[in-house]
Order: sequence, then structure tokens, then C-alpha cells
Amino acid sequence: MGDSGKDTGYELTELARAYYVFNANGFEVDIASPEGGKPPVVLDDDDMGKFDYAFINDPVAQNKVDNSLAIADVDTSQYQAVYFVGGKGAMFDFPDNAAIKSLVSNYYQSGKVIGAVCHGPAALVNVTLDDGTPLLTNKTVSSFTNDEELLFIPDAKEVFPFLLQSKLIEQGANFDKGSVFLENTVQDGNLITGQNPWSVWSVAESMITQLGYSPVKRQITAEENAINIIITYEEEGIEQAKAKITAMLASEEQSFDILLFAMHAVVSGMQWELGKSIDMFRLLSFADHD
Repeated sequence: MGDSGKDTGYELTELARAYYVFNANGFEVDIASPEGGKPPVVLDDDDMGKFDYAFINDPVAQNKVDNSLAIADVDTSQYQAVYFVGGKGAMFDFPDNAAIKSLVSNYYQSGKVIGAVCHGPAALVNVTLDDGTPLLTNKTVSSFTNDEELLFIPDAKEVFPFLLQSKLIEQGANFDKGSVFLENTVQDGNLITGQNPWSVWSVAESMITQLGYSPVKRQITAEENAINIIITYEEEGIEQAKAKITAMLASEEQSFDILLFAMHAVVSGMQWELGKSIDMFRLLSFADHD
């Protein structure tokens, strides 16, 4: 991470979950990286779920990761879509990579689908279309926001070459800023972007829809359900959020991760949103009590 002395790479969760969504829908997925070979990875124990552990123990997936294609060597004509995984490494490796800029420009102009999540939209930075205009001009996109970045890395302006939200806006984008650490997927034609790791499922399935297919039905994860409850709280209030919890508890097919309530309580407290922080603990207590 720049001169910070800290290692970084791609986020495993943002690759693993999208990989299995694409596979489940019949797509063959190849994995590429700026330099090829085995790219550095970030594993966050607090975020790891069954799909992530499955990916680590999947010999086919691991062979693709360990022997990733160098992006400059990829025959881009052989693919229908590209998905850019996030992770702080993307901020350093994507924006000035000539092969990435060429791929994104060609895919966008030929109508192929481009997806990116969290820091992945750094791949859209510095991309120019054939008419000389920046790709991002008047495009509605999302990415990891400045608020999300600065919350845990107060010196992010010094650590990174830029703040991603600011750079996207600087290059002409209409930035869609959702709530901190909640799912937010934005589509502008064949360009699909997600704000943070909680947007991975939606970005992947939106890409499949844009490709002309209906995503296969799957079980919604406990993490997604918890995020949906918090979004309900944001949009409709605590009583509606409690009603959603009650409905989920009554269903044998649905579960939710109550630890995300605690995480959002802490995040809200860090932002001095004390009322929301208290409400998150109330939702946690309500869910745990029931």
C-alpha cells in the first residue's frame, strides 16, 4: 500500500462469491491479474463465509488463481464480460495498466458487460473512448466511498494515490453514494458497479441479467438478509426492521447474521450517529431474544 509498509492485494470474498454465482449460471470463469501468476490476496477472517472457504478448498478455482492469466496476454475476444474484483491493491495496479484500459474501452464500446465492485472501479479510471472522451463522462457509477475509506484509514489521502470516489467524480462520473457498508449496486447500460463487498452478489447477478439470462434461484445468505434488515431500518424505520426479523425467524429457509448489527452499531458510533448505533443494538437484542 504505497509507502505505508503494509501488504495488500485482492479481496478473496469479492472473487469467491462472484465466481460461484457465474459458475452456477453456466459461465466458465477465467482469472487474470496485472502480472499473471499468483496475485497477493487479502483474507479477512471476520468476513469469511462458506463460499469463501469453499473457494479456498476448490482445486479448480485455486489452480486458476495460482496460475492467473496476465491481463496483457488475454484474448479478450473470447469473453462476454469482465468483472473487476476489489481490494486495496486495485488502487495501485489498475488505473495506469495499459491492458486494463484497452480492455475496458473495447468492451464498453462493443456492448460487452463490465462489472466492478468496491475498489474494483479503479479499473475505470483513466479509460478513454475512441472519440477521446473519458469513459466516466456522465456515467452513473458507485465504488467504495470516501466515507468508508476514511473511517478505518484516516490517512487514506496519503496512503493511496487518490480517493476513488473523488477520482471517479473528477473524471466526469455521476457518483451514486449509498449508505456506509450497505449494499448498493448501480447500473448504467452495460456498466455495473457495486459500492462495497456487500454488493458482490447483486453485481454478479446484475451482470448475468445484462448478458440476457435470468440468474438461477439460490439461497440468500445470512449476511445478505442482515444487510437487507438494516436497509429496511434505514428506509422504513426500526419497527419495519423488527417485522422483517420476525418474518425471517418464522421461516425455516431464512437466517441472518446478527453480528452485522453489532458491526453497524460500532460504525454508527464512530460516525457519531448515536441514535442509529443504539437502534442497531436494539435490533441485535430483538433478534437474539426472539
